[in-house]
Amino acid sequence: MQKSGHYDVGWYYINGNNKSPSWSGVDFLYKFLINNKSVGPYGKEAKIDEIEIGDIAQLSFDGDKFEHTLMIVNIENKFTLSKIKIASHTFDSFNKAISEYLFQKIRFIHISGVRTY
Repeated sequence: MQKSGHYDVGWYYINGNNKSPSWSGVDFLYKFLINNKSVGPYGKEAKIDEIEIGDIAQLSFDGDKFEHTLMIVNIENKFTLSKIKIASHTFDSFNKAISEYLFQKIRFIHISGVRTY
């Protein structure tokens, strides 16, 4: 497990009570994926036309803080939020259009790969 600044950037999940913050914290996941140079997945912030199935969308409901993470599971049209479908666990959802959420801002994280060393 690595430490960087004031947040844990490790990537581990032993059980629901013993996991890195990147498994359940929106900002921790973003910081981990964007900055990870070690073991585990890594990615980059992406524009809507760069997203692929398996990438991440994060929503800000107040326009300031990102508070919800969604996994992209289907893309019928990259430029229409009603045609980008997600999976989410807060209210179990699968193949739900991003446009069904009421949000102020959205950011996408393209998963570039994973390191196993």
